[in-house]
Amino acid sequence: MNSLEQAEDLKAFERRLTEYVSCLQPATGRWRMILIVVSVCTATGAWNWLIDPDTQKVSFFSSLWNHPFFTISCITLIALFFAGIHKRVVAPSMYPSCLRYFCILCFVQDI
Repeated sequence: MNSLEQAEDLKAFERRLTEYVSCLQPATGRWRMILIVVSVCTATGAWNWLIDPDTQKVSFFSSLWNHPFFTISCITLIALFFAGIHKRVVAPSMYPSCLRYFCILCFVQDI
């Protein structure tokens, strides 16, 4: 394969990669907003849980029972991470960098 064909293949690959990543952007934005909202809710609930003077006087589970907002936020955040929200949020930036690295390796091996 000559260098002109390689350049054309690389340009076509780059166009397809750009198209694929641009299709991921709307969904990624929604997942980022969900993650931000749940994280802020968890942080707010944690702050209220920590400044409550009754937290030190009762058992851990009673304390969680007394603060349902924090408990539900925490469970939701943990469930989102188990569902793979971290992959959905990072995917559009991860794919191009990994594929560029792979292309560089392939190009170096051809030389």
